[in-house]
Amino acid sequence: MAGRSERVALLADAAIALLAEHGARGLTHRAVDARAGLPLGTTSAYLRTRRALLEAVIRRLVELDLADLAERQLPTGELARPTTPLGPADLDALAHATGAVLDHWLSVGRDRTLARYACLLEASYAPELRPVLSFGIRLRTEARELLARAGAPDPDRRGAQLVAFVDGLLFDRLVGSGSLSAPPPGSAESRADLTDAVRTLLHAMLTPTAPGG
Repeated sequence: MAGRSERVALLADAAIALLAEHGARGLTHRAVDARAGLPLGTTSAYLRTRRALLEAVIRRLVELDLADLAERQLPTGELARPTTPLGPADLDALAHATGAVLDHWLSVGRDRTLARYACLLEASYAPELRPVLSFGIRLRTEARELLARAGAPDPDRRGAQLVAFVDGLLFDRLVGSGSLSAPPPGSAESRADLTDAVRTLLHAMLTPTAPGG
C-alpha cells in the first residue's frame, strides 16, 4: 500500500494532467480521482480543500523542476554559490544548459509548464497561495549571484530581468506567437535557438549601462 507522500504525488500528477488539458476550471477533486484511477473521495481524503490540492500541485511542480535542473547541471542551491568568478565560457555553458531545460519544458514537460502557468493565474486571484510560489524568488536570487560572479553591473536588477526574460521566452514558445515560427520543441534546432537567445542576453548583461540609459 502506498504511503501518504506517494499517494499525494500520484494525485498531484493527475491534477497536473488535468490543468494542462482543461485549465483551472477542470480541476476538481472528483476529476482528480477519475484521472488517477482511484475511488471517489480519495483526493478529498488526502487534500480536503481546493487550496490544499493546488498547494500539492505547486510543490510537486517545484520538485520535478528541481530534478530537471539538477539532471541538466544548471546551477542551483550550493552549486550557484562558489566564490570563483565566471568567464565567457561559463556563461556559454549556462546558456547551453538553460536552452536544454527550456526545450525539455516545452516538449516532454509541456503538461507541467501549462499547469505551472495555470497555478500562477490562480495565485493572482488567491494571495494565500503565493508563499508556495517561492521557486521564482529562489531563481532570481541565484541569477543575481551568477551575474555578480560574472562581473555584471547592477546584478540585483539584471538578475530579475534575466529570470523574467527566460520565463517570457518559455511562455512565448509555449502559447505565444513564437510557437508558430520557432523550431519544433524537442529538436536539436529548438535547443540551439533557445541557447542562442539566452547566450545573447547573458553576454549583453555584462555591458555597463550608459548614463541615463
